[in-house]
Amino acid sequence: MHLTKLSEAFLRSAAYERRFLAKNHWDFSMVVWIPLATVLLIWWIFSQTQITDLPIGVIDQDNSAVANTAVRYLEASPTLTVRQLYYSQADAEAAILQRDIYAVVIIPEDFSRNILSSQPAPLTLQVNAQYGTHSGIIQAGVQAVASTLSAGVEIKRLVKQGVAPSQATTAYAPISVQRISLFNAATNYQQFLASTVIPALLHILAMVIGATTIGRELRDKNIGRWYRFIDTEKPNLTLSKPSKTTSSLSTKQNSSDNKASSNAKMPNSVSLSVLVFGLLGKYFWPILAYSLWSALILWLATSNQNINIMSLVAVYAGFLCLMILSFWLGAIFTLNSFSLRMGLSTTGFISAPSYAFAGVTFPYIAISDSAQYWSNALPLTHYLKLHIAQLQMQAPIAISLPIVYGLMLATVIALVLTALLTKRALAHPERWGAR
Repeated sequence: MHLTKLSEAFLRSAAYERRFLAKNHWDFSMVVWIPLATVLLIWWIFSQTQITDLPIGVIDQDNSAVANTAVRYLEASPTLTVRQLYYSQADAEAAILQRDIYAVVIIPEDFSRNILSSQPAPLTLQVNAQYGTHSGIIQAGVQAVASTLSAGVEIKRLVKQGVAPSQATTAYAPISVQRISLFNAATNYQQFLASTVIPALLHILAMVIGATTIGRELRDKNIGRWYRFIDTEKPNLTLSKPSKTTSSLSTKQNSSDNKASSNAKMPNSVSLSVLVFGLLGKYFWPILAYSLWSALILWLATSNQNINIMSLVAVYAGFLCLMILSFWLGAIFTLNSFSLRMGLSTTGFISAPSYAFAGVTFPYIAISDSAQYWSNALPLTHYLKLHIAQLQMQAPIAISLPIVYGLMLATVIALVLTALLTKRALAHPERWGAR
């Protein structure tokens, strides 16, 4: 009988929320259309999986055959494209400021003469280092061109002196580096960034939904009405909005009338188990929708990879726990402050910069100790460790199982804490209505 009552509380709460979402298109969009658009937009942005043809400029002050060869090598580099030849440094700097180009290579006027006389002949690279990714790729591309050009010049000089070509190659570079990329060998930015940025964005949206779903009941003083419905089904499901006349009249009531009215809406008794199942029903539709978006992300991220089925199950379970945990965290921040505004502010403060602390774009070991403590407290950090280990590094599943168990435990604890804070909120009707 008790289980029947709990299941009825779940179904009533889900029906209550379904009617609200059907009548409020913005909240429905936060659950369905906005996360779907986010997933597709980010994946489309990174649809070109590699960065190629970054525009640079060249100032050729030498105008020699060797300088022309250097320009051809720069143009032939897959990561670079010579947008334009400039004749003054001022024009090149103006192009950089207008983002027509990201760097300029200056070939000095004595470039070929220094090469023929075996003197140093440097190429000058001026790069806009404000764009870290662009800057690093351009520097690597120009360095590769300079090394190739230098090797060709030096080997040709040794061959003219009578050295065999194979010996000349060895003499020029007796020590070489054999670089082997263990993971993401193709430098696929869609796999590296898109598949990790999307969970971070959905984490933010899920926390916002978590805050607003319960926060609007507090703000509109309907939390007691919601609980009585899931517990006894005595109130009806009419989600009427207060009219301007009602609002103006309510502002004229004195504090004692407000308090009496609030106390009248307060439930006589509150069951924690009913609250738990009621909250699960209230967040059922967001959980269902975000479980679909989680599956969509994993399908996009692994469509061109051969991933172990157990790894996929572990990552999906971790992703789903992250989304549900995000709902509860948003609700906790709102219920703790009795204010939807404060809940949303706290949600944004914690979730928005969480990707920066996750160790994906900036090395985790390079941040300060205090930042590492904060990073370890964020659920997104642990999920992305699971995501990268299983989908990108294809590590053994046993390495990531503790993260999955930890996220599950955190989700259950957060649900219980949300129920306790909801029970506390029901016991203080005088604090309902705060913005």
